[in-house]
Amino acid sequence: MSKQFIPYETSLDMLELLDTGNTKTQRVAITEALGRVLAEDIVASQNDPRFPTASMDGYAIRYEDQELGTLRVLGDNPAGNDEQRTLEEGECIKTFTGSKMPQGSDTLIPIENVTFEEGYIKINQSVPRGFSVRPVGEGYKKGEVLIAKGTKIGFVETGVIAALGKVMVSVAQKPRVSVLATGSEILDLGECSDNPAAIRSSNNYTIEALCRGAGAEVLQMGTVKDDRQSILEQFQNAVESSDIVISTGGVSVGDYDFVKDIVPALGFEVVFHGVAIKPGRHIMLAQKNGKFILALPGFPYSSSVTTILYALPLIAKFQGKDSAYKIVEAKLCEDFKKRTPFSEFRACNVWVEDGSYYCDFKGKKVGSSAILVNMLNGAGLMMAGSEDAFLESGTMVRVIVLEGF
Repeated sequence: MSKQFIPYETSLDMLELLDTGNTKTQRVAITEALGRVLAEDIVASQNDPRFPTASMDGYAIRYEDQELGTLRVLGDNPAGNDEQRTLEEGECIKTFTGSKMPQGSDTLIPIENVTFEEGYIKINQSVPRGFSVRPVGEGYKKGEVLIAKGTKIGFVETGVIAALGKVMVSVAQKPRVSVLATGSEILDLGECSDNPAAIRSSNNYTIEALCRGAGAEVLQMGTVKDDRQSILEQFQNAVESSDIVISTGGVSVGDYDFVKDIVPALGFEVVFHGVAIKPGRHIMLAQKNGKFILALPGFPYSSSVTTILYALPLIAKFQGKDSAYKIVEAKLCEDFKKRTPFSEFRACNVWVEDGSYYCDFKGKKVGSSAILVNMLNGAGLMMAGSEDAFLESGTMVRVIVLEGF
């Protein structure tokens, strides 16, 4: 292994140590907060429920009164009613789902367990003490942290926050990411060429989608030809406009790979250039005054994988989020032989069966790092360490789940 390539684990440690500064925050309405990352803990301001509550339709009773066989009905207690009556011996109140239980009652007997006749109910089948009564604080207790700072707000978080009556929440500001692709062979969307060797640009749009999904605001800078001055000017523009600049192409060892030289020329300190991973070993990460440049390889699969491995965690750091993606333990359903001495990230099929994860490579093409279609159809990235030369079927492996990206 070449000395220029640091181990994958070392690169993660270096990424973790980067200083992105304090998370910048803003207040937004809960209706506008979907997909944002919380910058505050959401704490319960009261118990839920605040008082014993009926969990189904029935009659509120005193448990011991079931022995009487017949109870007098005092009336109805609909949901939302601030019930103030107190049950005495031999009395009951018809109480509906979500209603406050009357004072003196401790049990709810379902409608189907009784027969109603002329203001009385006859108990046909008794129930245990406390049946169908939600106790105080069953859902959550006052002062309890319900949603931790750093959580991405989804539909459940939205519902819980709304139930607390919070109109505004504090969220992390979206880091601004500029994305550009380099290469004279690249045709941007809408461009035409008579050159059959030209390549349609896709990397910058794939990366944009990944970063937007991770909560970043993305500036699409398009493509720039293999000209040192043009690349320098585009990088300068991108750096001035954003927190993170992500480029593809120009970081290898070819005659037209200018990016690797331009990054230091802009005054950026190279954190690392070259990681022992496949795909994407020529990746470069640099920093300057709280801004970052992530220079990725030009092949579509390589740039996508390295965006997931490095750009998404960097975006997460800006938002105060602990993790950028989900990693699961899955059982390998076929033998796997690594092709390099590096840490490899191989596209795989991943699924859940009887509560456990499984993975295999059926239908996944073996070839260069250009095969982006291998990541279609709910794929995952199986992680094989540098020491994992051969993995037998049945081995438990780590898989990055791509579904939901």
